Amino acid sequence: MYRLLFDLVLRRLDPERAHELAFRLIRVVAAVPVLRDVVRGVLAPPSTGAVRVWGRTFPSAFGLAAGFDKNAVGVPGMTMLGFGFVEVGTVTAQGQPGNERPRLWRVLDQRALRNRMGFNNEGSAAVAARLRRLRATPAGRRYVVGVNIGKTKVTPAEQAPVDYATSAARLAPYADYLVVNVSSPNTPGLRDLQAVESLRPILEATRVAADEATAKAGRRPVPLLVKIAPDLSDDDVDAVAELVAELGLDGVVAVNTTIGHDLGPGGLSGPPVLARGLDVVARLRDRLGDEVVIVGVGGVTSPADAREYLAVGATLVQGYTGLIYQGPGWAGRIGRALAADAGRRGSKTATAA
Repeated sequence: MYRLLFDLVLRRLDPERAHELAFRLIRVVAAVPVLRDVVRGVLAPPSTGAVRVWGRTFPSAFGLAAGFDKNAVGVPGMTMLGFGFVEVGTVTAQGQPGNERPRLWRVLDQRALRNRMGFNNEGSAAVAARLRRLRATPAGRRYVVGVNIGKTKVTPAEQAPVDYATSAARLAPYADYLVVNVSSPNTPGLRDLQAVESLRPILEATRVAADEATAKAGRRPVPLLVKIAPDLSDDDVDAVAELVAELGLDGVVAVNTTIGHDLGPGGLSGPPVLARGLDVVARLRDRLGDEVVIVGVGGVTSPADAREYLAVGATLVQGYTGLIYQGPGWAGRIGRALAADAGRRGSKTATAA
């Protein structure tokens, strides 16, 4: 049914406009208690798929990647669709409109997306206020929400640590984890911050600001991760892994969109990123051992893709582009498949015992 709707209607709409309409519909459904409960009952993964990470129960190992819900307006709706956790953002210290339109394109023959959104968002103060209201309710406190933060476009590179720290201080009290995004290709100069000498002060400043904010709020420290690009060389991936270990970071999100294409400006997401994403996750796991959380993202279309990420060392898996092509039942299908895998492993363990 969704494939027919996509082929006949959605693909004929401007991609960003289609996204806005679909996201608005999801939020409307999530605001109607009976309808929301019915949809959640159909799509939510069973409890056997739950995983414990950082002392927190994630209803599923499969979550929504950053970029879909930039302003934290749709956490209940995306959870309703079967995502075990939602990473909102990317959020910048100051609100900004992003790049001019058009800035989102479908690549139909590859089931991919190309975007040059440019971190369009309302800013960390507005998003923090929205998350504070969400967390004020019992239901809101049950959602697992990560927050992805980036550099404001007008902030000079030398002021990047202050910019990231500003967002971290505002958002950490309401986040289950924070992600420092230095890997989007759509903010000029941002990817240069992945170099260890530039990345170190950003991560250090973000860690201090987040810890101070959570301590003031009476919360334990929030896990801090860094998100890296698939276009880094293997040596650069190793250098980031060494820095993560040195600073005691809680994890890495791998990978962002790729600029390794000839389709035009912006980063490519979806199946073309899968192979490199798997390689980077495996490389990180080999160098970081078992204690650091690795979130595998990039090119997940099917349960088999999610299983591959877990098999090479991912702790959690995320997706986004697949939702556009597969429809609202997509996350639930993957979550149920992973839950079934966990159930079979549990059954085998019980039999062996």
